[in-house]
Amino acid sequence: MALLTIQIVDASGNIKAQDSAEEFASLVYKGVYMPGDHIQVETSEKNIHVWMQVDDALGRELVYLTDSISYRVPFEEKKSNINPKAFTGEKHYLYVRQALSEEVYAYRNLSRNVCDQHDIKNLYPHASANVETRGEATFFACNAIDGMCENRSHGNWPYQSWGINRQDDAEITVDFGRLIETDKIVIFTRADFPHDNWWTQITVSFSDGTSIDWKLADTCRFAQNLQFEKKTISWVKLSNLIKADDPSPFPALSQIEVYGRDL
Repeated sequence: MALLTIQIVDASGNIKAQDSAEEFASLVYKGVYMPGDHIQVETSEKNIHVWMQVDDALGRELVYLTDSISYRVPFEEKKSNINPKAFTGEKHYLYVRQALSEEVYAYRNLSRNVCDQHDIKNLYPHASANVETRGEATFFACNAIDGMCENRSHGNWPYQSWGINRQDDAEITVDFGRLIETDKIVIFTRADFPHDNWWTQITVSFSDGTSIDWKLADTCRFAQNLQFEKKTISWVKLSNLIKADDPSPFPALSQIEVYGRDL
């Protein structure tokens, strides 16, 4: 059993609130968040699965910790890609619980992580990209794995997406932090027409050295599915994004889901 600790830490390193226990640490923080505050989650065991909730408005997520983490409480523009109710007010409920085996090894979407952040360390799954439109939070790569599939507009939550800033060589990677087994990928491309363009074909590359060229449908309002023989991988990448012949220069990705099991 892991000893888990959850803390609210201010910009100067002072602990504002904390709880620590084996398997399950729970914290009700009665206070207003200030710029520079961080949520620290510490674990006595590395490489474990936990359920984590950094804010009750975001909900819980089954994530993989390779070590302790520091989650930055977002403000202003850096908060534009999450539920605006998150981190507001004077009462907040946070927790971290070690996951059960039946939760970890179930067939599920292994890429979802509402707790992912642009520059967070030791927390998986984690999305990164070689470009994000104007460096704005509403177009961060992590938006593509936050569980939000609404794709009929663009901009602030709930329409956040991964934006490629018109860059032809754009690519996005989802890193799982460990080996997983997968046989299906689902994507929701953004469909804010006529503002948006869309991709007619993309390349899906895997950490095992294989790749698949995936022809997409000419409509992207709903999910598109790619099924394949089971692969054991640690990351997946989307690249070679071929735009449709459309006047708009703005294709984007609303969500990627990678289905499979932990090993």
